[in-house]
Amino acid sequence: MTYTPERAAAFFADRLAFQTDVSDVRASLSGGEAGFVLVDSRAAAGWAQGHVPGAVHLPTAEIPARAADLLDPAVPVVTYCWGPGCNGATRAALALARLGYEVREMIGGIEYWTREGFPVRTADGTELRPADPLTAPAGAAACAC
Repeated sequence: MTYTPERAAAFFADRLAFQTDVSDVRASLSGGEAGFVLVDSRAAAGWAQGHVPGAVHLPTAEIPARAADLLDPAVPVVTYCWGPGCNGATRAALALARLGYEVREMIGGIEYWTREGFPVRTADGTELRPADPLTAPAGAAACAC
Protein backbone atom coordinates (compact mmCIF):
# COMPACT_ATOMS: atom_id res chain seq x y z
CA MET A 1 0.00 0.00 0.00
CA THR A 2 1.33 3.39 -0.97
CA TYR A 3 0.97 6.17 1.55
CA THR A 4 0.69 9.50 -0.17
CA PRO A 5 -0.03 12.96 1.15
CA GLU A 6 -3.33 12.89 -0.80
CA ARG A 7 -4.46 9.65 0.88
CA ALA A 8 -3.43 11.02 4.26
CA ALA A 9 -5.36 14.25 3.65
CA ALA A 10 -8.48 12.27 2.67
CA PHE A 11 -8.17 10.04 5.75
CA PHE A 12 -7.80 12.94 8.17
CA ALA A 13 -10.58 14.93 6.50
CA ASP A 14 -12.88 11.93 6.96
CA ARG A 15 -11.94 11.66 10.63
CA LEU A 16 -12.78 15.33 11.16
CA ALA A 17 -16.06 14.88 9.28
CA PHE A 18 -17.18 12.01 11.51
CA GLN A 19 -15.55 12.80 14.85
CA THR A 20 -15.47 15.75 17.19
CA ASP A 21 -13.89 16.23 20.60
CA VAL A 22 -15.14 17.25 24.02
CA SER A 23 -13.80 20.80 23.77
CA ASP A 24 -15.59 21.43 20.49
CA VAL A 25 -18.82 19.92 21.80
CA ARG A 26 -18.59 22.03 24.97
CA ALA A 27 -17.97 25.19 22.94
CA SER A 28 -21.00 24.45 20.74
CA LEU A 29 -23.24 23.71 23.73
CA SER A 30 -22.03 26.84 25.56
CA GLY A 31 -22.67 29.02 22.54
CA GLY A 32 -26.43 28.56 22.76
CA GLU A 33 -27.70 26.82 19.62
CA ALA A 34 -25.46 23.78 19.27
CA GLY A 35 -26.96 22.56 15.99
CA PHE A 36 -26.96 18.93 17.15
CA VAL A 37 -28.39 16.59 19.76
CA LEU A 38 -25.86 14.99 22.11
CA VAL A 39 -26.64 11.31 22.79
CA ASP A 40 -25.22 9.35 25.73
CA SER A 41 -25.18 5.75 24.54
CA ARG A 42 -24.26 4.12 27.86
CA ALA A 43 -26.49 1.89 29.97
CA ALA A 44 -28.65 3.29 32.78
CA ALA A 45 -25.96 2.81 35.45
CA GLY A 46 -23.48 4.95 33.51
CA TRP A 47 -26.08 7.65 32.87
CA ALA A 48 -26.95 7.76 36.58
CA GLN A 49 -23.28 7.99 37.54
CA GLY A 50 -23.05 11.23 35.57
CA HIS A 51 -23.73 12.60 32.11
CA VAL A 52 -23.25 15.73 30.06
CA PRO A 53 -25.97 18.27 30.94
CA GLY A 54 -28.50 18.44 28.13
CA ALA A 55 -27.60 15.05 26.67
CA VAL A 56 -30.30 12.58 25.65
CA HIS A 57 -30.02 9.09 27.13
CA LEU A 58 -30.33 6.49 24.39
CA PRO A 59 -28.41 3.26 25.07
CA THR A 60 -27.00 1.68 21.92
CA ALA A 61 -29.14 -1.45 22.22
CA GLU A 62 -32.30 0.71 22.28
CA ILE A 63 -31.51 2.84 19.23
CA PRO A 64 -33.52 0.81 16.68
CA ALA A 65 -36.64 0.89 18.87
CA ARG A 66 -36.43 4.39 20.37
CA ALA A 67 -34.46 6.71 18.06
CA ALA A 68 -37.49 7.82 16.06
CA ASP A 69 -39.31 8.82 19.28
CA LEU A 70 -36.36 10.79 20.70
CA LEU A 71 -34.51 12.26 17.74
CA ASP A 72 -35.49 14.49 14.84
CA PRO A 73 -33.96 13.03 11.65
CA ALA A 74 -33.32 16.59 10.42
CA VAL A 75 -31.05 17.40 13.39
CA PRO A 76 -27.48 16.04 13.45
CA VAL A 77 -26.49 13.77 16.34
CA VAL A 78 -23.25 13.49 18.31
CA THR A 79 -22.75 10.28 20.30
CA TYR A 80 -20.58 9.58 23.33
CA CYS A 81 -19.91 6.74 25.76
CA TRP A 82 -17.35 6.11 28.52
CA GLY A 83 -14.08 7.10 26.90
CA PRO A 84 -11.27 6.13 24.56
CA GLY A 85 -11.26 2.52 25.77
CA CYS A 86 -14.93 2.08 24.82
CA ASN A 87 -16.37 1.73 21.35
CA GLY A 88 -19.97 2.25 22.46
CA ALA A 89 -20.18 5.69 20.84
CA THR A 90 -18.90 4.20 17.58
CA ARG A 91 -21.52 1.44 17.73
CA ALA A 92 -24.23 3.99 18.50
CA ALA A 93 -23.09 6.23 15.64
CA LEU A 94 -23.17 3.26 13.27
CA ALA A 95 -26.68 2.29 14.39
CA LEU A 96 -27.92 5.86 13.93
CA ALA A 97 -26.23 6.24 10.54
CA ARG A 98 -27.91 3.04 9.39
CA LEU A 99 -31.25 4.62 10.38
CA GLY A 100 -30.47 7.67 8.25
CA TYR A 101 -29.23 10.14 10.88
CA GLU A 102 -26.33 12.51 10.25
CA VAL A 103 -24.02 11.51 13.08
CA ARG A 104 -20.59 12.19 14.57
CA GLU A 105 -18.76 10.61 17.49
CA MET A 106 -17.42 12.65 20.43
CA ILE A 107 -13.99 11.18 20.99
CA GLY A 108 -12.89 11.02 24.61
CA GLY A 109 -16.38 10.35 25.93
CA ILE A 110 -17.54 11.27 29.41
CA GLU A 111 -14.06 10.47 30.75
CA TYR A 112 -12.40 13.33 28.90
CA TRP A 113 -15.41 15.59 29.36
CA THR A 114 -14.94 15.20 33.12
CA ARG A 115 -11.13 15.33 32.96
CA GLU A 116 -11.29 18.69 31.18
CA GLY A 117 -13.31 20.10 34.08
CA PHE A 118 -16.64 20.35 32.27
CA PRO A 119 -19.92 19.95 34.20
CA VAL A 120 -21.47 16.54 34.83
CA ARG A 121 -25.11 16.09 35.83
CA THR A 122 -26.06 13.52 38.47
CA ALA A 123 -29.16 12.91 40.56
CA ASP A 124 -27.64 15.31 43.12
CA GLY A 125 -27.22 18.15 40.63
CA THR A 126 -24.38 19.48 38.53
CA GLU A 127 -20.84 18.56 39.55
CA LEU A 128 -17.53 20.14 38.58
CA ARG A 129 -14.15 18.59 39.18
CA PRO A 130 -10.82 20.31 38.65
CA ALA A 131 -9.35 19.91 35.18
CA ASP A 132 -6.75 17.14 34.89
CA PRO A 133 -3.40 18.74 33.92
CA LEU A 134 -2.74 15.74 31.66
CA THR A 135 -5.72 16.66 29.46
CA ALA A 136 -6.18 20.41 29.97
CA PRO A 137 -3.76 23.27 30.54
CA ALA A 138 -2.44 23.38 34.10
CA GLY A 139 -4.39 25.88 36.18
CA ALA A 140 -7.27 25.96 33.70
CA ALA A 141 -10.39 27.33 35.30
CA ALA A 142 -13.41 25.07 35.35
CA CYS A 143 -16.18 26.22 33.09
CA ALA A 144 -18.89 28.55 34.32
CA CYS A 145 -22.23 26.79 34.46
